[in-house]
Amino acid sequence: MEEKKYEPLRNIPFNDKLGYGAGNLGSGIIFQALNTYIVFYATAVLNIPGLLVGLAVGISIIWDGLTDPVMGYISDRTSMSFLGRRHFYLLLGAFFTALINYYLWVISPELPLNIKFLWLLAGVILVKTFLTIFSTPYVAMGAELSCDYNERTSIQAIRTVFFILGIFLASALGLYLFFGPTPEYPLGQLNPGSYRNLGLASSIIMLAFGLVTFFVTFKYIPRLYQIEKENSMSLTAGVGSTLRGVIADLIIALKNLDYRAVVLGYLFTNLTVALFAALGLHVFTFTFNMINTEIAIVVGVQFILSILSQPFWVKISAKLDKKPAALLGLSLSFLAGLLLLAAVLFRRQIIENYLLLLPYAVLAGFGTGGLFTLPASMVADIIDVAELKNGIRLEGIYYGGLTFAYKTSQSIAILLLGVFLDLIGFDAAREFQSGLTLMLMGLLLAIGGMFFIILAFIFYKNYRLDQETISRIQQRIDR
Repeated sequence: MEEKKYEPLRNIPFNDKLGYGAGNLGSGIIFQALNTYIVFYATAVLNIPGLLVGLAVGISIIWDGLTDPVMGYISDRTSMSFLGRRHFYLLLGAFFTALINYYLWVISPELPLNIKFLWLLAGVILVKTFLTIFSTPYVAMGAELSCDYNERTSIQAIRTVFFILGIFLASALGLYLFFGPTPEYPLGQLNPGSYRNLGLASSIIMLAFGLVTFFVTFKYIPRLYQIEKENSMSLTAGVGSTLRGVIADLIIALKNLDYRAVVLGYLFTNLTVALFAALGLHVFTFTFNMINTEIAIVVGVQFILSILSQPFWVKISAKLDKKPAALLGLSLSFLAGLLLLAAVLFRRQIIENYLLLLPYAVLAGFGTGGLFTLPASMVADIIDVAELKNGIRLEGIYYGGLTFAYKTSQSIAILLLGVFLDLIGFDAAREFQSGLTLMLMGLLLAIGGMFFIILAFIFYKNYRLDQETISRIQQRIDR
């Protein structure tokens, strides 16, 4: 085992936790804007066929599948005396994500179809690439900021608050601010100028808050784990050598039963969230016949409850431990799915009074709040186990796998949605959709979400670590 050559942090000031968590605001806005609007924007505004939109997203899924673990490997194996392992990538990712994101949302509907499709394809791939360059090292750094079992959950909870706030700004508040009706576009969601304004605002926030995280955490670089020179990545390493290294590190990570349980549980949990993000705007707009302000209220309540629930999840995980808390969050989310199913079956009552959706929003927001925070905290504990066994900390590869699960779930949902909308006969050019089409959209959202929650529950049940186990492991590492 290698000798540890870093000074583990235990408790960092609350203001520094805020500064670190702030970076998740921009990445949350960018990614949620993609998940919430890209299918609607491409099909209903740009008039690109759903099959082509699904193809564009499908190609980006394959690319994303490579970039997350590769970026984790590169970040882990980087050795810079001034910027450490992570900080260079925070700067690079924040700047180019902001730049390219803006140009994704200014595509003119009047352009020829082939140009619109290629512009969309290139924009989605590049935004996801630079977002990975930022987010994978960023998330990995969160596990390095404390070795305390419960402090890790606190750091991840604050990061989650900013992430959910980013989701809220992109979806609920974004609908209210950018998609108001105009004389030319009574339905604001169909106004191309609204997406241009959304792109500009989200890009500014991405760059600004990425820089906040960079400068607040810069002082910790000397105390963070540094890779030994013999384990660092050569600047002249070829693609083949890098991919072999990525595969080797991933095999090490995936041999861990607890890591597999968290990654797969997290993937299926986020498939539920991704389904809501990708299909929710369609269901609220067409199935429930809601205007932008009504959608903003329902979605906003859900996200606000997710934010307000974070202190609860920190306390409940300290009292019950992390696994029981995660199972509790899944149970509450499943109950929310049942309420949404009832709303779809009685959609005429919802059309008459959209506020009947608020109980669903409250329960879903509270339940999913812990499912953003706890998995990242669990992975930090798993890395301690890996360090004891292998003598090296590879946060980037472990969190690269976790973010890959998150992004894959989001992209799969969008891919399936593009195909599904064509299969059920959704046609944005028609003023009215058929009753069967409207019902099927709602049923997919409710039943599909509950199905994925059940699968996540099964995998999280296999997780074995607890506070006592991690305490013993850290003592052995110290010795």
